[in-house]
Amino acid sequence: MMILRSSPASPFGRKVRIAASLLKLDGEIDVRDTDLNDSGDTIREENPLGKIPTLIVEDGTSYFDSRVILEYLDHRAGGGLIVPRDAAMRFAALRLQALCDGILDASLLLVYEGRYRPENMRVQSWVERQEGKVARGLASLEAAVPKLSAVPDVGQIALACVLGYRDLRFNGSWRRDHPRLVAWHDEFAARVPAFAHTKVAA
Repeated sequence: MMILRSSPASPFGRKVRIAASLLKLDGEIDVRDTDLNDSGDTIREENPLGKIPTLIVEDGTSYFDSRVILEYLDHRAGGGLIVPRDAAMRFAALRLQALCDGILDASLLLVYEGRYRPENMRVQSWVERQEGKVARGLASLEAAVPKLSAVPDVGQIALACVLGYRDLRFNGSWRRDHPRLVAWHDEFAARVPAFAHTKVAA
């Protein structure tokens, strides 16, 4: 049995849980909540970076970050399922995943800024830089919405998690200016039951 160290609201952990479901590996994974604020949590022994998600396989090897975990799970399931074998399709999926992960990174930094830094210590220019990454990333995705494949690839999974996280932490503000992404989100949600199963309340 594999062990996934994560937390319910983690968008990167959600990527892994959706991928596991699509690959029919979810029954082989024990998902264990992780408290990154608890210095006694074993996550620092399982991942020297002390970050989630971290996947621990049967021989004790830990895999991180989410991109590596998804690649491992695809390999374990036989390969070529969520990480395409065809070079053009593979790099398109990896490129989309990189863009979406970057939007998630910027979004998380904005959440942490509001959660952990006193208001009088916030640097507005830095906040605007992160907001700019999100805005440009979503605009780029709206202009070229990816086609949803029969089994969503790593890029499509990442995109769904971006939109879900923007709903969770930013009140769905992305929806107003991105109607094509709204339609894509709704199609993904209808076709991938794990998307609903991994949703957490705001």
